[in-house]
Formats: sequence, structure tokens, C-alpha cells
Amino acid sequence: MTSDRSFAQSNRVQSRLHDLVPGGAHTYARGSDQYPESMTPILVRGAGCRVWDVDGNEYVEYGMGLRSVTLGHGYGPVVEAVRAAIADGVSFSRPTVHELAAAEDFLRLVPGADMVKFAKNGSDTTTAAVRLARAATGRCKVAICEQPFFSTDDWFIGMTAMTAGIPDEVVRSTVRFRYNDIAALAEVLAGNDVACVVMEAATATAEPLPGYLAAVRQLCDRTGTLLVFDEMITGFRWSSGGAQSVYAVTPDLSCWGKAMGNGFPLSALAGRREFMELGGLRTDSDRVFLLSTTHGPETASLAAFRAVVRAYTEADPGDDPIARMERAGRLLADGVTAAAAEHGLTDYVQVVGRPSCLVFVTRDADGLPSQEFRTLFLQELLLRGVLGQSFVTSAAHAEADVAQTVDAVRHALTVYRTAIERRSVDGLLEGRPVAPALRRSAAPRRVM
Repeated sequence: MTSDRSFAQSNRVQSRLHDLVPGGAHTYARGSDQYPESMTPILVRGAGCRVWDVDGNEYVEYGMGLRSVTLGHGYGPVVEAVRAAIADGVSFSRPTVHELAAAEDFLRLVPGADMVKFAKNGSDTTTAAVRLARAATGRCKVAICEQPFFSTDDWFIGMTAMTAGIPDEVVRSTVRFRYNDIAALAEVLAGNDVACVVMEAATATAEPLPGYLAAVRQLCDRTGTLLVFDEMITGFRWSSGGAQSVYAVTPDLSCWGKAMGNGFPLSALAGRREFMELGGLRTDSDRVFLLSTTHGPETASLAAFRAVVRAYTEADPGDDPIARMERAGRLLADGVTAAAAEHGLTDYVQVVGRPSCLVFVTRDADGLPSQEFRTLFLQELLLRGVLGQSFVTSAAHAEADVAQTVDAVRHALTVYRTAIERRSVDGLLEGRPVAPALRRSAAPRRVM
């Protein structure tokens, strides 16, 4: 590893992207403001858990496509399945046999669901779930858990700092509640006027308390409120059957995406037949415009999904993709924790979360979470061949990749220790620190 890296070509391409694409990226989490200034690699290819940028720099990648890649970039069986599918065409004017096969595969994995409908974006499926719940209950209000992200649509984005363009009445139709606090949810549902509860059953940093999810299920049943689980991250990372299979609580509707296609674009809305049929042709009620997408059933992503299912269901016991990513995560967490202890930084740099979904915590000299110190840590990792806003692993992360990462962390912590001793990143951090992806203004990382 070396810290002698150039980002000149990446910086030129990033600048041109800002000229042509608002924000310089098609996802806010991929924005240049989420990385150290002038160190925003523009990637050209990937293989396994490694990626290469336009300057020729090689990295061990974490986060893996915003958690959408669990098997590794360019995973052979997925690529071959897609190649075979697209040779016969991709998009048609009628359903294909691939749609039936993919639906059967999905519903075998998620036994609590009776029906499934495929789409492309996770946001489309969560918003379809909300629309379905409103139609089923005759209510408008939506209760969302205080968790990071559910949809790009108004009902959710109106609760973030980026409220420009969202009507006030839409904002008022959404309410929030705290995770692992059943009393808080009971208060929100007390008026019997909430159409649905939207939540992740668990997150990288928060597991449900004993009995919590069962209590949520009972409370929704008692108040006539639909329970919607967001399985975007937990699906194929907690289990191939999602968090609902891990915690044995069945929602009315569930929303899937990300790792379904190992990076190929596919999402799904699944749920109980009595609700899903409201968007179908076996209902006497007014029909719900559920999901209707040109590209939702294209054959490439459905083939990718079916190959992913095979990778999970046909693996040897104890060596399935989740077991492999969890092994890598435990090795990484242990290695980084040991390195932090060696540098006397145990209270300042920490790895937390489920082994398959790790995040790192960076604190300043006062022990407070710090964007400045986070950026310094990211900078030093980038200079030593590690790319990622987290330590989220994949099944492709081998022991050698983890060892290289831990070595990079050790070198990065030498610089981090200096910043702690100085009580400042001044003179160590190049450029401005990262900023929250969802914020009201472009400042403090406005691009000139």
C-alpha cells in the first residue's frame, strides 16, 4: 500500500459531472460532498470486492454499491445468467415466463407473503405500499420510524431537511415515532387514523428489544393499521427471507430492493393477498394504481435475481453468502478494534453494527461524533487503498482483503492520533469536511 496516489483524472471527471448532472452524481449518497474534497474516485470497473478508478488506483471497497452487492462485483453465475437472458431479448409487450419463475422463487423465500410485484426502485415500492394502505384503510396519515431513509417521495422526504417543493399538507400527513419504544408508537396510533406503520425491523446499529416487534404487530392489528417492513437493507443481508424471517414477525406488506439482483436494478413489493389484490383484477373495490413500470419485469434483472437466489439456497451449510460476509465483518471489526486500542483511540474510533452491516464511528478530542474527524479517517483510508463510507462487507471479502484494510486502518490511525492530540484536523485534512447528504442547502460543500 502507498499513500502516494493521484486523483487528478477523477477530479476532472467529477468537475465535468457537476456541469452535466445536478449534484454531480445520480444518488445523493454517492455525491462528492460525501467524500474528502478532491479525493472523489470515479470508478471504471470492479471485481469481487475490489474497484479501480480512472487514475488507475485500486481499492478494497466497502458499502458495495450502497449495500446492493452481496456476492461481489462481476459475480460469475449472475453475469452468465444475465448474458443468457438478454440474448433472447430484454423487454416485451406481454409478461414472460421469467416473471412467473422469479415470483415463485421470491415467494418461496418469503413465506409470509402471498403475492409480489417487481419494480426498479425501492422508493417506488414503499410509496406503492403507502398508497395501498391508504386505500385499504381509508386513512391518510403515515407513521414512519425514526430511521434513515424510506423513499424519495413527498410523504417521506417532507420529514427531512430537504423540504423544498413539498406541500405543507403532505408534510402534516406523516408522523414519526422512536424505534424500540412501543409507548411512543401507541401514542401515534391512539387516534385510529394512521393508514400504515413503515419501519425497518432492525438497522445496522439497532436490534429490536425482546418482544418489541411482536408488540408492534399486535398494536397495528388492534388499531386497524397496516404494518410495512422496509427490507431494502435487511433482505439478503440479515437473511434471504429478510428480517421478518429472522425475528419471526410477519408484516402486512414488505418492500425489497438493493441486494435482490447483486447490483442489477430490481425491487419488489410483497404482501398479503387481500391487500395486494386491490391493485389487481380480482377485486370489486376501486382499484389501486399499485405499480406499473415499463422496466420492472425486464429479463436481465429477473435473471440476476434468480441467480442470486440460487447462490443463497444452494450454498453449503455454513458457507452461504451471509455466513461469509459475517465472517469477514467479524474479522474486520476485531482487527480495527485492536488497531484502535494499539493507538489509544478506543474511545474515538469504533466499529459497530451487525457483522454483515458494519459502520464506523469517528469522534473528536471531546468524544463527540465528528464530520471533520470522519473525513480525515476517510481521507487516510483512500490514500491507502480502502474505499467506503462504512465497513459493510460482501461474501467476496476474503481474509487477505480484511488484512489489507486493517493495515490501512493502522496507518490512518497514526494520523488520527495526531489530530486527537492537537484537538484539531487543521493541517491534516485537505479541503472541507463531508456534510450530511440530506441537508437544506448546498453549503457547507457548495461547488463553485
